[in-house]
Amino acid sequence: MSVKCEIAGRRAAKAPMGIFERYLTVWVALCIVAGIVLGQIVPDVFQAFGRMEVAQVNIPVAVLIWLMVIPMLLKVNFAAMGQVREHWRGIGVTLFINWAVKPFSMAALAWLFIRYLFAPYLPADQIDSYIAGLIILAAAPCTAMVFVWSHLCEGEPNFTLSQVALNDTIMIFAFAPIVGLLLGLSSITVPWATLFLSVVLYIVIPVIIAHFWRRSLVQNGDDSRLQVVVKRLHPMSLGALLVTLVLLFGFQGEQIIAQPLIIALLAVPILIQVYFNSGLAYLLNRRVGAAHCVAGPSSLIGASNFFELAVATAISLFGFTSGAALATVVGVLIEVPVMLSVVKIVNRTKGWYERGQPAAVAKAEASD
Repeated sequence: MSVKCEIAGRRAAKAPMGIFERYLTVWVALCIVAGIVLGQIVPDVFQAFGRMEVAQVNIPVAVLIWLMVIPMLLKVNFAAMGQVREHWRGIGVTLFINWAVKPFSMAALAWLFIRYLFAPYLPADQIDSYIAGLIILAAAPCTAMVFVWSHLCEGEPNFTLSQVALNDTIMIFAFAPIVGLLLGLSSITVPWATLFLSVVLYIVIPVIIAHFWRRSLVQNGDDSRLQVVVKRLHPMSLGALLVTLVLLFGFQGEQIIAQPLIIALLAVPILIQVYFNSGLAYLLNRRVGAAHCVAGPSSLIGASNFFELAVATAISLFGFTSGAALATVVGVLIEVPVMLSVVKIVNRTKGWYERGQPAAVAKAEASD
């Protein structure tokens, strides 16, 4: 077990967080300002973008989301799912958190804070929409940024890759039913046709494109061409994210100016669910005897969100001006500082974690 973690640590040292990822919160904050200002100066431009729809799908947003998502999915090797058995304890814990705990815990927190505790301070006509956005945000596990978090906590790379590949596969089939179920339980009308269309547009098609593109780039185990393409597409992907955020805040500007506390109030249930789910995953991994280099990325995958998909789905279902779209963007705003704090907790508690593992299970894990 210790050898695996040492190898993971050496690999992690080669992949530091890039300047964009490190300062993502700053970029998002700048997009908030730019979007609000531009939305007031040239509102007609934003309205024109908002009207570019076909079958309730906003074409500019669809293009931007593809530019964001496909380069990220290129990093995922779906053949890595064959490695799932090597880390079955950590895989089992992460799947439990991602699909049986996180969406439902977020729904409960959204009901508690948005519908009851914070309701007097929020626009009454947007309450259901805020709840919907938080549910959508929690229903999709992170695909891209989790590789960064895994590196920073010296995670086992093969575990992270196989877990992400498995989650992306499950997401194709589970995302729409879970979102639909929780929206229905929240007494929110579910536009099923639009929801399924969002899954096809923003999950199924990008996964297929990325998979076959990746296969064409990787020849005889040599992924050098793949790395070149991913590196070249990275700025385009980041630019698409920033443009999407500017568009969103251009539409949300008046609401934010009128009630600037909205973002802070929406952040509260997101913060709670991140720490709750990451902590639960960490403790469960400790209980079942998973190595620390597996428990670290497991807790981070269990807490982080695929916010690109969430933003696109919220816009498709409820529109640019909806509270749902704003709620998903708040997740982007607080993603980096919150997840970095979880990384720090995981790294600082490594000694405590390994002292508490069941001896028999830890020994079996070490001999794998």
